[in-house]
Amino acid sequence: MRAIQYDEFGGYDVLRVVDVPVPVPDDGQALVRVTLAGVNPLDDTVRSGKLPAAAVRPLPIRPGGFGVGVLTEPGASGLPAGTRVILSGGRYGVGADGAWAEYIAVDPRHVVPIPDAVDDTAAAALTAATGHLTAYLALSELAGFRPGQSVLAPGVAGGVGQGGVDVARVLGAGAAITTATSTAKAERGRAAGFEVIDLSTESLRDGVHRLTGGKGVDVVLDGVGGSVTGAALGALAVDGTLVSVGYAASTRTEIDVTDLIWKNTHIHGFRFALFTPEQINAANTHLLDLLARKEITPLVDRVFPLEQAAQAQRHLAEGSPFGRVLLTI
Repeated sequence: MRAIQYDEFGGYDVLRVVDVPVPVPDDGQALVRVTLAGVNPLDDTVRSGKLPAAAVRPLPIRPGGFGVGVLTEPGASGLPAGTRVILSGGRYGVGADGAWAEYIAVDPRHVVPIPDAVDDTAAAALTAATGHLTAYLALSELAGFRPGQSVLAPGVAGGVGQGGVDVARVLGAGAAITTATSTAKAERGRAAGFEVIDLSTESLRDGVHRLTGGKGVDVVLDGVGGSVTGAALGALAVDGTLVSVGYAASTRTEIDVTDLIWKNTHIHGFRFALFTPEQINAANTHLLDLLARKEITPLVDRVFPLEQAAQAQRHLAEGSPFGRVLLTI
């Protein structure tokens, strides 16, 4: 079978197409014929060697944490052969062979069936970058979100920015706000139906106060990091919560400690390891149902063929995509 693999850490050029045997499932494992796979920031982080050695499987590494496909060997999944599924959870592409391949052997707990009303592209867009799943778990399990509260998910072009707004609306947010770093991106976001603060024309704090009548937002889903984190803390309402999800901009920020003290601010770090496979599967099942009912709409920026995996990673990291980047297998 065809797969993408690398034998050393480095730049995009270490990614290569290889011909390897179809994996033989261990006892209970399921075998999935992959149709589409997501291109995620973590794939780039692992390939460039930025994770501790203990966190990554020995080389060679086959990337791809998420994807969709068809069960060819159900294993102990309890699903019939031929079922279309998403990969739900697991450390594929990091601790085990990933989905950038024609077939992948997976833990049977890590597959969730796709409703007939959802096509493969929509399902892959939902799972790529895990923005909707992250937002759903962060709001429902960590932040204590209640209907009527306001949510800020910075980064209109990113997975958490788009997914955060989508999910917050479905959960009954009084306001669901995102940000853009340029007027062009802000206009594109507004055309797609997002409430966007254009950070090239006003500060995050000023924009939030304008949109919330001076109250501030109740919850921030921060997938950006860097200076946005400090600014977002300043834009919180009293008793507000910030969930730190990612650090696309930087791992460093500067904060005003009075934003913590005077507002009784709550801060949570987010990792999927906080949740059981059952919680993750239940969340993905709910999100797929919302997708089938067209209550959420994951956006796709571009789909690359498997052989162009290096170009796809570069596009995600450097091309400012507006939506998810996928590989067709």
